Amino acid sequence: MGDPWYIGQWDILLRLLAAMTLGGLIGIERERSNHAAGFRTHILVCLGSTLIMLLSAYGFAGFANEANVRMDPARLAAAVITGVGFLGAGTILFTGKSITGLTTAASIWVVAGIGLAVGAGFYFAAIVSTVLVLLNLWVFNKVERRYLKANKPHIITLSAVSTPVLIEKISHFMEEEKIAVRKMTVNDLDISSSNYRSELERHVEVTLHVLVPNSFNTVSLVTKLQEWHQFRSISVE
Repeated sequence: MGDPWYIGQWDILLRLLAAMTLGGLIGIERERSNHAAGFRTHILVCLGSTLIMLLSAYGFAGFANEANVRMDPARLAAAVITGVGFLGAGTILFTGKSITGLTTAASIWVVAGIGLAVGAGFYFAAIVSTVLVLLNLWVFNKVERRYLKANKPHIITLSAVSTPVLIEKISHFMEEEKIAVRKMTVNDLDISSSNYRSELERHVEVTLHVLVPNSFNTVSLVTKLQEWHQFRSISVE
């Protein structure tokens, strides 16, 4: 039986290349979806996790036979999970209307686990995990978008000439477009700086926090609002 604390150079090379390949496959999917952490980031995370696992399991083989020395192959690997959590947190963004980047943060965390598995020689588990992650990110994403995706939050800002029926008209329009209004804010604008129509008119800014259906089309919505000829500016975030 071979020495459990020793690994050959070819085995090290194989594990590092496997980590780069598996991490890159997941990174390609994230890159194609235009996420913050893409191809190279996932490769580096997986490769680094594999290297740390190799170091943890085999890097201190010279001390294995020393008296009063207890070898723990998981000592550095455990620190990877914590460290990757901070890296994943950097991909999570709060945009004011929603939180994005959670899936990418989770993919980074899983890629680190795949790297640790490769470093430990658990090739089957690492390959199966990679396939399942790709299935989740690509196939399940299409299923979610088509059948499970909830209404998306958006912020619509309208700058307009105020009329007695403006708010009612906007509300009725949103109902026709099947857009649920969660919050509405109306602010008076400084009419002295306005060149729109006359200074006797009252200008307001209406901010709508809404939930839109999956079929929502931003261009179509803006086009319909422009037909009113009442808005100075229209913004959809």
